[in-house]
Amino acid sequence: MDIFVEFMQHLDKIDKIERIDKKIFSALFFSIFAAVTGIGIVVPLLPVYAHDLGASGLYIALIFGGFSISRTIFLPMFGRWSDKKGRKPFLTVGLFFYFIISLAFIFARDLNSLVILRIIQGAASAMIMPVAMAYVGDITPKGREGTTMGIFNMSIFLGLSIGPLLGGVISDLFSLQAAFAWMGALAFGAFCLSGVFLPPVHSERIVSAGFHAIPWKQLILDLSILRLFIFRMVYATCIGIIWGFLPVYGAVSFGLSSAAIGTLVMLGVAVNGVIHVPMGVVADHLDKRKLVIGGGVIAAAGISVMGWAQGFWGLFFASAVFGIGGGIAMPSLMALAVVSGNQNTAMGAVMAMITIAHSLGMLLGSLFAGVMMDLVGLQLAFPAGAVIMLAGVAGFIALTYGSEIDGFIKRGSA
Repeated sequence: MDIFVEFMQHLDKIDKIERIDKKIFSALFFSIFAAVTGIGIVVPLLPVYAHDLGASGLYIALIFGGFSISRTIFLPMFGRWSDKKGRKPFLTVGLFFYFIISLAFIFARDLNSLVILRIIQGAASAMIMPVAMAYVGDITPKGREGTTMGIFNMSIFLGLSIGPLLGGVISDLFSLQAAFAWMGALAFGAFCLSGVFLPPVHSERIVSAGFHAIPWKQLILDLSILRLFIFRMVYATCIGIIWGFLPVYGAVSFGLSSAAIGTLVMLGVAVNGVIHVPMGVVADHLDKRKLVIGGGVIAAAGISVMGWAQGFWGLFFASAVFGIGGGIAMPSLMALAVVSGNQNTAMGAVMAMITIAHSLGMLLGSLFAGVMMDLVGLQLAFPAGAVIMLAGVAGFIALTYGSEIDGFIKRGSA
């Protein structure tokens, strides 16, 4: 109930969205919140479960990476199709598959089954997140991109923050299979919400306006989109390292319980989500590019500290810092993505590219940390992630201010 009240208070701040758009926004918000909470339930449990089944670091990476691989493959297809056919069909079908896959996890008893289910789950995810974000982008008023996306992203970060803690508690009190059952129940609830409360496809703005999206090649070569892609990918690489291997690091190095691990995974996401709304408002009034850069530097500091933490409270502090960095950067990054989607009349395709960047980053992060764990030790994966994050920040700066930097260098050498 508290989440609902807080959501409605923030939603009132978007004073330029018409009533019917608020209904759509609310349906999308709570559908995604329910689905993501379900996914978040198993985030701290799968790595430890796979480790207990005898998985190596690389195998754990495959369980997480399989999700990212399949999602990356299907994202361009579903993103473009949603621009042509409408958002609702893809969103509802994807949520229903989430429900079916959740039930299948209950009966999975070996590593190969976990990998296969994660691959299928990744394909279903390609029908959900980018399509939902594109739908929100369709109804976002000009000049309020940061505020609107900041509020909507609360659905993701609140779900991901509540889910891991809930999953850890359920696993400790009942069983891992009970956690999978909860994930399925929430996915089914999200499916019902989107199916009942989203309007028919013919009333969607993207369909009624008859938009014709520009070619993929033109989007890929757009430097304003490429900089967003690079930053989102390196940030997700850090998330892949943390989500895939912080649970193992905490359990093996410090003997942390499932609930404690869930708290650590929850913390970074929760802090990120809490400051999303105020930072979204700030993004509508300040330079979005500088906010992305500043948030990236802070996130790099957070993941670096994880490698030198001496126990639960050290990891607690590092997770909070990483969450602050993401909370500063992500609303501005997504606001810039909405602007690009509107400019190119390809909101679904642009959001698909941003989500592809996230999937690739999660894949690279989990694979990188898995190799580090097997070869040199898991502890060093976290500061290495900070180096990757800073490299992404440098790339964003180069693509954003490249011409200005070149001009400054030329003037200085004259």
